[in-house]
Amino acid sequence: MKLPLLVFSAFAAFAGVASAQSSMTVYGTIDLSAKYVKNDGSGRRLSLSQDGLNSSQLGFRGGEDLGGGLRAGFVLLAGVNADTGTANSKFWNRRSTVSLSGNFGEIRLGRDWTPTFWNQAIFEAFGLQGVGASVATRQLYGGTRMDNAIGYFLPSNLGGFFGQAMVAASEGGTALDKGGRYVGGRAGFSSGTYDVALALSDQRIDALGGVSQKTYNIGGSYDFGILKLLGYFDRDTLQGRRENMGSIGVVVPVGVSEVHIGVHRSKMTDETLRYSNAITQFALGYVYNLSKRTAVYATVARLSNGDHSNNSIATGTSQSAPPTLGGKSSGAELGLRHFF
Repeated sequence: MKLPLLVFSAFAAFAGVASAQSSMTVYGTIDLSAKYVKNDGSGRRLSLSQDGLNSSQLGFRGGEDLGGGLRAGFVLLAGVNADTGTANSKFWNRRSTVSLSGNFGEIRLGRDWTPTFWNQAIFEAFGLQGVGASVATRQLYGGTRMDNAIGYFLPSNLGGFFGQAMVAASEGGTALDKGGRYVGGRAGFSSGTYDVALALSDQRIDALGGVSQKTYNIGGSYDFGILKLLGYFDRDTLQGRRENMGSIGVVVPVGVSEVHIGVHRSKMTDETLRYSNAITQFALGYVYNLSKRTAVYATVARLSNGDHSNNSIATGTSQSAPPTLGGKSSGAELGLRHFF
């Protein structure tokens, strides 16, 4: 009877060491809002929507200490349609990566955010979320994530300097997030007060005959204490079309709440068809933090199209129909966000 007990004790000790060296966390966000949208040329739409402040998602992340400063890790992150209880069409659509990190930095494999996406998300007053998001003014494909990607991140102990690079293969894909070979990178400097970064990429789009869309952007922020000023400029070129898109905004802390203000604009020039088109958007938001994890928020926005566009501040069933060409899109949302 003593031998089985000894074997069991040894196994339990080994399991304890293994569990101490590895970990896994389940986390996520639920963000739902009542949304009102009115587009020129169509009726008003009131709906229960989501992602007005943060993206609703369910995630698993973990890692293992391999010794010698080396660590393995993974992230699986799925977008959740919290208003209907369904998952997005691609289940792990937000991120699915495995990584190896150490003093050399981090090597990351899988589906991940592109380097050029980060400057827009970080340096925009609404974080690209809700009716106030600057991406509503975009006229060319911007690129958010890439499948089949290999990424490298510099180590975090470089005195404020940071950087990353990404390459990805299309592997026969036709969707834009794996539409062809992708090469991109991002570099910048961050201190306690200010942050600045430059990013660029070249993505081949096989569905358009293998032409390349080239992107570069620069973004920054400065925290004055009483307010934070932030903004970015982005340029995309594709098949004789050039789009300049930018945002400038402020975030003003007021006790446990924040006021967000953003002005966004894009202008696309088509050299083949010989026209240019501009879209302008104004947004104002208020966030009240009930705790570190829970917040209520309200946002209003108004978008004005040029003669050659019908962009909207909403998508899908949150609008009756897109506005007429040259029309306006306006609306508001009132929501609740919880991290877990």
